[in-house]
Amino acid sequence: MWCKDKGQIAVVLLFFFLCDAFAQPRFKGRKVIAKSQKPAVLQYVEPRVGAPQTVTAQCTDSEVIVTISPDLLGIQKPVQPSDLSMGGCGVTSPAGVQPFVIEAPLQGCGSTVEMLGAVIVYTFTLDYNPSPVDGLPIVRTNPAVVQIECQYNRLHNVSSNALNPTWVPYTSTISAEDILGFSLVIMSSDWSGPSPSNTFFLGDLINLQASVDSTNHEPLRVFVDSCVATPGSNASAPAYTFIGNNGCFLDSQLTGSNSQFVSPRVAQSVMQFQLDAFRFYGLTTSSIFITCHLKVTLASANVDPLNKDCSYNSALSQWSSVDGDNAVCSCCDTSCANPPPFRRGSGAPKHRPRRASEVSAPAGWKETISVGPLFLEQVSPLSSVSQSLSSQQDKGSAGSQFHYSILGAVVGVLAVSCVAVLFFAYRKAKGIANTKQ
Repeated sequence: MWCKDKGQIAVVLLFFFLCDAFAQPRFKGRKVIAKSQKPAVLQYVEPRVGAPQTVTAQCTDSEVIVTISPDLLGIQKPVQPSDLSMGGCGVTSPAGVQPFVIEAPLQGCGSTVEMLGAVIVYTFTLDYNPSPVDGLPIVRTNPAVVQIECQYNRLHNVSSNALNPTWVPYTSTISAEDILGFSLVIMSSDWSGPSPSNTFFLGDLINLQASVDSTNHEPLRVFVDSCVATPGSNASAPAYTFIGNNGCFLDSQLTGSNSQFVSPRVAQSVMQFQLDAFRFYGLTTSSIFITCHLKVTLASANVDPLNKDCSYNSALSQWSSVDGDNAVCSCCDTSCANPPPFRRGSGAPKHRPRRASEVSAPAGWKETISVGPLFLEQVSPLSSVSQSLSSQQDKGSAGSQFHYSILGAVVGVLAVSCVAVLFFAYRKAKGIANTKQ
């Protein structure tokens, strides 16, 4: 009888042990500290698909650590750490160290706390507000906002739809006294024809083509003498002169941009050039109008400081002429309006070639022409990191559930085996007891 009671007690104890074993794995690791070791959920405001991941965040039990790439927007335009903030907290990594790091306490730096049942969500906002280029009224990056969430027992997914702007190509053409036809056209990215859109993003290169129709004329060479960008079609302030000083591409020298004249020419009567997209600082409008002064000379005339097109190479810190004679660009750092007089040296030829500025140019061989509007979309070209992070977390969660399922199955098999063994032992002990009686 004692054996019978002992067997029943063993079965009861095993039952409680198995219940405890099943319960512990199911709730183990659900503490905030364990969950906080996963990456935070990031949500970009108005993301632009296709750019690499530039912001990552890690939540701990007491703070969030945000790592920011200098190329925050993914357009090869490094941002300044002084333009980054998170609820009033700036970059905490040492000066000159990249990538930038901001360490913020969970209950500081403008964070908000939200209770969703058993879920605690800490939300931070990373702000990027670009400052204008030194001494110029322009910026080449859009403001950006990244929301960062440390949340537990909850996944967050963000999606966005790409913008599909449509526009009829705009070409501005003027005929000068029925003699020459000047043209300024916004071209497609491969220069195959007019651009199908006048909408650009910061970081894009805007292709422009100036040309002259010299039908029934001797060969002519066209020059882009100056170009000014304004937010409106009139000459309203602010205005940014990106080509000046008689054909010097000033923008690449002033801002270190990729703006340039395309060399070599596709034809003497055509000048192609690329402008690194920008917007005007402090203005809500995203439109830009471009007004250029074009002029032509005889193709047989040599270029000179007054008739040239020169690009600046930031890497080499030097000017270069589209037409090969770099000496005519030497005045781009000073003033080309008054070129030095020609002096005949002892070894100089008796007759020098005529400068283009000395060739009598008929009226109508120059024209001021405008094109626009161009629209700079107020969209941060940021990658949809939230989608990739959520996908990774979904996969991690699915993997964890799969592991728990396997563990539960193994424990279940072991439990059934133990119950079966104890049951047979109990039956055997009962049989022996009945035999003795």
